[in-house]
Amino acid sequence: MADFDDPVLASALAEYATQWPAERATVGRFEELLGDEADPFVRERLAGHFTASCWLVDRSGERTLLTHHRKLGLWLQLGGHADGERDLRIAALKEAEEESGLHDLRIEPAIFDLDRHWIPEHKGVAAHWHYDVRFVVHAGEDEAYTVSDESHDLAWRQVAELAVEAGTDPSVQRMARKWLARSDPDL
Repeated sequence: MADFDDPVLASALAEYATQWPAERATVGRFEELLGDEADPFVRERLAGHFTASCWLVDRSGERTLLTHHRKLGLWLQLGGHADGERDLRIAALKEAEEESGLHDLRIEPAIFDLDRHWIPEHKGVAAHWHYDVRFVVHAGEDEAYTVSDESHDLAWRQVAELAVEAGTDPSVQRMARKWLARSDPDL
């Protein structure tokens, strides 16, 4: 077992693989990173590292809060680097609070989605892989967000529209479909 192997994350990945068997190959990539000798929880590991994101939903569960990402220029879920935090739920919740200004957020314990995506070179930081572990976060009473320096803008979007809208990031579309399937077993 590598120094950075985490039994809680390993167990959560195994549970995710059971729930989403078609994503077993993706889970395998995440398990491989978790067992690597170099610390996969820090951004300095340019061979790839963990990031943590959230599918932040409103109280009705019909809308999700997306950011127009400053560096990537895409509408995406809130999230960011783990920066050494081994409990990715904590990292995801911290990112949700920092990027939205929302308080009284509640995070679900299980992994909602996994996405490995390529990050292009930016301001001297070499291109690298993000292994993004995503959790569902529920908004509290106050849904009035504040746009942080990391975003061009934020917007509450209808999940049902994101699931079918042309031009939506494929991973955001996948999460929208997962959310709708979870909310409506007939989908």
